[in-house]
Amino acid sequence: MIIIKSIYLRQRLYILLSIVVVLFILGFVWPLFYSFGKLSILVVVGLVFVDSILLYSKRDGILAERIMANKLSNGDKNNISIYIQNNYSFQTHLEILDEIPHQFQIRDFLIKLSLNANQQGSTSYTVRPVKRGEYKFGGLHVFVVTTLSLVSRRYTFSSEKNVPVYPSFIQMRKYALLAISNRLTMYGVKKIRKIGHNQEFDQIKLYTFGDDYRTVNWKATARKGELMVNQYQDERSQQVYSVIDKGRVMKMPFEGMSLLDYAINASLVISNIAISKDDKAGLMTFTNRVQATLPASKNHSQMQKIADVLYNQKTNFEESDFESLYVHIKRTISQRSLILLYTNFETVSSLQNQLPYLRKIAAAHLLIVVFFENTELKSLIEKKPTNTEEIYLQTIAEKFALEKRLIVKELQKVGIQAILTPPQHLTVNTINKYLELKARGLI
Repeated sequence: MIIIKSIYLRQRLYILLSIVVVLFILGFVWPLFYSFGKLSILVVVGLVFVDSILLYSKRDGILAERIMANKLSNGDKNNISIYIQNNYSFQTHLEILDEIPHQFQIRDFLIKLSLNANQQGSTSYTVRPVKRGEYKFGGLHVFVVTTLSLVSRRYTFSSEKNVPVYPSFIQMRKYALLAISNRLTMYGVKKIRKIGHNQEFDQIKLYTFGDDYRTVNWKATARKGELMVNQYQDERSQQVYSVIDKGRVMKMPFEGMSLLDYAINASLVISNIAISKDDKAGLMTFTNRVQATLPASKNHSQMQKIADVLYNQKTNFEESDFESLYVHIKRTISQRSLILLYTNFETVSSLQNQLPYLRKIAAAHLLIVVFFENTELKSLIEKKPTNTEEIYLQTIAEKFALEKRLIVKELQKVGIQAILTPPQHLTVNTINKYLELKARGLI
């Protein structure tokens, strides 16, 4: 019974059987073909028998294993490897079918591979999750075919595994590594350096136009014969809070991911950058009420706490309550802090409804409102219209794009800084803004 369940007929066998059937049909008219038909079916049966004996000559002719990380990174390409070992004494042709989680909606997964006798090999593929949560990988199936390719034998390896998909830790590590090696400019992050005015000495350098004359180091100047000044480091240990709106406005998708998940990924990266700059990173999420709060800290375990909180964020995309957010911030954050508020406004009127609460938050903290460009509208605006309907649609798209720019102006009028960004550039633009504020000494 086990053999019957694991054996599969190949397309080549069906072709040969079709030829045999044609020979028997022709045999009704020409008897010679009937003899050929009987001989052919004996040959086909013999070949199938030989092919089956080869495939079942060993109990463990093929060994396979799926190798992957214990968690996946949301929004990134995650590599999954498959290790294969051929224990047969002849060359085999393999068809690998992995039971990928249903969330990926991949229905045509198939990897073909050939291995020589007693050879080891490996192959890999990538998956890109767009939602956080638990993903279930099923069994790993390997179909083995000989050179005859009349039947195949299926090997099934119990590789079932539940893998959590966390916010983009791959992106976090990438920017952290670039920050350490001072190569952030490779990904669009601006290199900004500020001469601080606290008491923590950095280095002595040549005077350049604009340096504070009060920092002149006269002893170094006398030694070098050139005007030298002291340079100081920025103030440290400021609080940086990522406040994420989980309401209805964050449900809009872009390249498969919701704006909420883009905000979550950016929060993880900026928190890591802040801690690497000796600032304290904290977190807050809200919809109709504040649902999660993680006090700012720069402990070694803080990034793991932030990742765990972000991973567990769930929402029904209800209407956001900025009043309850303001009350909660007033009660829980006593020190002046940098607050990065990830939300989305489509019209000026929607901003006006929440502006009183934003102004109250900005009165006590340095508030940065981060919201998103509608990239679909941008592509529609840039497209050349060919008829009246497209002109009408383009006009409407330009109106909505203008609303976004007006929102930025309205926020700037009341002294609130804003970042209007495409979703794919959210992380880089947020890091740039943070570094700019650090350089200007605003935090």
